[in-house]
Amino acid sequence: MSTVTPTDFTTRPAPRTAGEWIARAAEAAAVLATDAAARDRAGATPYAEVQLLKDAGLVTLLGPTEHGGGGQDWPTAYQVVREIAKADGSLGQLLGYHYLWFWAARLVGTREQWEHVEAEAARNRWFFGGAVNPRDQDVVVTEDGDDLVFTGRKSFSTGSKVSDVTVLEGVLDGTDQHIFAIVPSDSAGLTFLDDWDNIGQRLTESGGVILDGVRTPWASAAGYVDKVFQPRVYNTLNVPTIQLVFVNFYLGIAAGALETAATYTREKSRPWLHGGLERAVDEPYVIDAYGDLTAKLWAVEALADAVAAEGQTLHDDPDAVTARSRGEFEVRVAAVKARATDVALEIAHRIFEVTGARATTTAEGLDRFWRNVRTHTLHDPVAYKRREVGRWVLDGELPEPTWYS
Repeated sequence: MSTVTPTDFTTRPAPRTAGEWIARAAEAAAVLATDAAARDRAGATPYAEVQLLKDAGLVTLLGPTEHGGGGQDWPTAYQVVREIAKADGSLGQLLGYHYLWFWAARLVGTREQWEHVEAEAARNRWFFGGAVNPRDQDVVVTEDGDDLVFTGRKSFSTGSKVSDVTVLEGVLDGTDQHIFAIVPSDSAGLTFLDDWDNIGQRLTESGGVILDGVRTPWASAAGYVDKVFQPRVYNTLNVPTIQLVFVNFYLGIAAGALETAATYTREKSRPWLHGGLERAVDEPYVIDAYGDLTAKLWAVEALADAVAAEGQTLHDDPDAVTARSRGEFEVRVAAVKARATDVALEIAHRIFEVTGARATTTAEGLDRFWRNVRTHTLHDPVAYKRREVGRWVLDGELPEPTWYS
């Protein structure tokens, strides 16, 4: 990676406003963009890149200011994810998932638990990973005195080797109770398989993980008091919150594709030899395509920002979240997820129409944008997101909280 020296960020004052944090993210993204195509081809574990995010202070964005965090909200976090994803979709996903797992203690934990986790995470600049895949129901949690023991396997564990701590999830033996706990990523019995080999999002460290008797104190079970879970409706905001993470790194990837393509068109594309024009940027079909794609991107970005602001009102008062307010928010998230998916895929595909045949070289790496957005948009079927919106429009049906809705 082409790096800036750590002092470029670490000796400067931390950003204070949302705008300053977004500008800091854009600075970090500019560094990440310098060799993004080569980094994607190499597929190496992004230790240096995650360190850059730490040095820039971005990993503590949501943390309390009194412990060195940025004290920012989710709308700002989403825009930061978008900025990083413009340069590198994998790093945008890693940072977005990190924010989700950082927030997971507040999502399901007691006040004492989340205050402790957030303070420690901010002070130590922890980078979070998560071994939480709801389709894998094969991690069993057993009791051993004052400890919990996690045993099983997850097929996905985003963040794995680049993380400092990992969120574990499993089902308490003999019950249907899910337990979440945060453990050091170098815990005994925690083995990352390094088997992520997909066409896109290649640097997300999303391979499988084996949990062979990973131990943690019962007291670390998020939201449990005297071994009994304390439920709130707020606990169910995990899905709309992470789906907005998805939306924003999709939009970041799309914006990065469009910006990279536009630079190529200005600097390298040749006009069609029978078009009678001297510059590719004067081709009417090229101008029309960029105008069309930019208008679509701007529209879905505006919707994403509006939905993020709506969600922040729920985060601001967790105890006031109701089944209805949660359900209406999920419908709005489903709508923007559907649009972001379609627009990001269209942009990542159509940039080749306006860059030309020579832009398909491996060295240019323009294909990484399509591979990245195509890979992750398969996370859950977008048709089911449209269905959530359609059922609400037709008969007022709100989505039932599940791992995917």
